[in-house]
Amino acid sequence: MTTPRKHPFSIGRRSALALALALAAAAVTSNTAWAQAFPNKPIRLLVGYSAGGGVDAMARLIAPRMSTLLGEQVVVDNRTGAAGLIAGDATARAAPDGYTLMLGDSSLLIAQHLQARMSFDPVKSFTPVAGVFTLPLVIVVNNDVPAKTPAEFVKLLKDNPGRYSYATSGVGTVHHLGFEMLKGKAGTFVVHIPYRGASQIVPDVMSGQVPIGVVSATAAIAQAKAGKLRALAVMNPVKLAGGEDIAPLSDALPGFSAVPRLYVLAPAGTPAAIVEKLSDTLRKVMEAPDIAQIAAQQGAVPAYMPAGPLTADIVRESAEWGKVIREQKITAGQ
Repeated sequence: MTTPRKHPFSIGRRSALALALALAAAAVTSNTAWAQAFPNKPIRLLVGYSAGGGVDAMARLIAPRMSTLLGEQVVVDNRTGAAGLIAGDATARAAPDGYTLMLGDSSLLIAQHLQARMSFDPVKSFTPVAGVFTLPLVIVVNNDVPAKTPAEFVKLLKDNPGRYSYATSGVGTVHHLGFEMLKGKAGTFVVHIPYRGASQIVPDVMSGQVPIGVVSATAAIAQAKAGKLRALAVMNPVKLAGGEDIAPLSDALPGFSAVPRLYVLAPAGTPAAIVEKLSDTLRKVMEAPDIAQIAAQQGAVPAYMPAGPLTADIVRESAEWGKVIREQKITAGQ
């Protein structure tokens, strides 16, 4: 009986397994070495908003601290326009090597449910690196509005559908969708009036031109302390520095939370070892003793979240905003 001859280039199962394991180990070693050498040139941190705004201020707070820890300069690069979508497009198209990052915010996740076309997918086009801050929002009302607590406010809106109007900094912002979420949970109707920002909203709330506004914590607290309007509720369960007496809306609507979040994103496909190094760097930045005090001046609250949990949280948040938009029948033109 003739013994079958093996092909000169064939290998046994054990040899194939050993080769596969060796290749995997080599890949891990290569990625680790790459991460250890990273960075060896400046890193760009893209911001989708103009210099001087809240998101830009947070980028300029963390960038020099990242530079110190990484040993290479982290440069803030403002790519303004389209509510952050221009910066998002530039980041999504960049090489996935860790040298182009973006300080993104929740508006990216909202935009995909309102825009007819987008050049990138806010969930699939990025690798989340770390969550860094939240920017709490406060519902402010004219002093003549009878409600003084979150529970009284919700009851007032439920008892008077269509009587009141509210102002936000624009369609598709967390300010807007957060209040629409409130309307849905309360089962009432309130007219939305889009403004350009808090600098226009606050004077109109004080004068009674519009009875309700949704603004940043910084804009709300300063005027409330002066007695010019009432800071009625914070829209996520948090104690605000300087505004500890402002109750959360969740006191009246259990579980309610609507807050813009800031997180650092890298292009999809960025090596895990580099993402881990960047995430750990940001963890150290956010642990600095003075970071909370400085952030509070811009109405921000440190909220570090590592890459793994952030990835799942972004998917969840995107789905939640999509649900609000569908249920409230919101369109980009509203």
